[in-house]
Amino acid sequence: MSEGLTLDGLAVPLRVLRLLAVDFGHLPAPEIDVSTIYPDRLVLRFHHDLADFEAWRDALGIAPDDVAYREQSDGRTRVLKAHVEYAGAVLELIGYGDVQAPVPVGVSV
Repeated sequence: MSEGLTLDGLAVPLRVLRLLAVDFGHLPAPEIDVSTIYPDRLVLRFHHDLADFEAWRDALGIAPDDVAYREQSDGRTRVLKAHVEYAGAVLELIGYGDVQAPVPVGVSV
């Protein structure tokens, strides 16, 4: 419950964000979410390219087998999701990418 939570109560994910900026500042910038609902969690979202998600997954040492895959928007969007414990916080990576439509036989692209 976030009632009565102070900014100090978000110190763990904010500290992790600072560490990530120092250690992985060369990686693609994600959308970042810190929430009073989950004060021990930091979420990094990647909307434009699953390669950005993969760069972070690899840098954080998350095994490919630990990534959950699903599709949304009637199968038009891929969603990759992974969690890792990092410096006392739950770090959640989420990546979104388009599902490439198959090219019909005989159609040139």
